[in-house]
Amino acid sequence: MERQHTTPFRERALAALEVPALVAVPVALVGLGLVGVDATAGLTLVVALLALLLVFASFEASRPALRQLMPTAVLAAAAAAGRVLFAPLPDVKPVSAIAIVAGAALGRRSGFVVGAMAALISNFFFGQGPWTPWQMYAWGLVGYVGGALGEKDLLSHAPVLYGWAFASGPVYGLILNGYHVLGYVRPLTWPAVALACAASVPLDVVHGLATVAFLAATWLPWGRAIRRVVAKYGL
Repeated sequence: MERQHTTPFRERALAALEVPALVAVPVALVGLGLVGVDATAGLTLVVALLALLLVFASFEASRPALRQLMPTAVLAAAAAAGRVLFAPLPDVKPVSAIAIVAGAALGRRSGFVVGAMAALISNFFFGQGPWTPWQMYAWGLVGYVGGALGEKDLLSHAPVLYGWAFASGPVYGLILNGYHVLGYVRPLTWPAVALACAASVPLDVVHGLATVAFLAATWLPWGRAIRRVVAKYGL
């Protein structure tokens, strides 16, 4: 009996902490950077890792059945494979689009897991490093927000759907820029920060436009297929 009461409480508690944990990462990036705390890069990495662990724990606490884990795993593998396939084309990646589809069809936590795991898996090809948790967080956030918008039926409106698809490029870029600036830019000055961010704008725009294109190609066929699986197996 105690387990039956404890598990739902744990699930609710973790769910309530998801948004604060995800918001804490950019807040820590900006706040610690402004204050100039020693070891800022390391501290913000810890915050990002904690956010990742919390959302993964929340996903696990929701007790997804194996039949729900399978489409999540398949989409994560597809996103990772797509990133590797498009490796010759910088910032033309299907990861954000697939994470958004996963979040909308399977829920925000699944969207986060797909985005995060796609980054982790594909980096066995591209190379693991301190950037991996930041990529996991950034792509996970893209899928999580996509899922949150889908739960409110906002993605049924094309401007919202493709608006978030395009915005996901700059959002991903800002997060990775934060990691780069705090970890490698010395001395840390406003002109140096502005220069680093400005240099990534063309790449972020390409990333956003590519996500729009990939989402336009996958939203209806993949969405229908996943919804049929959801309806058939009661996910």
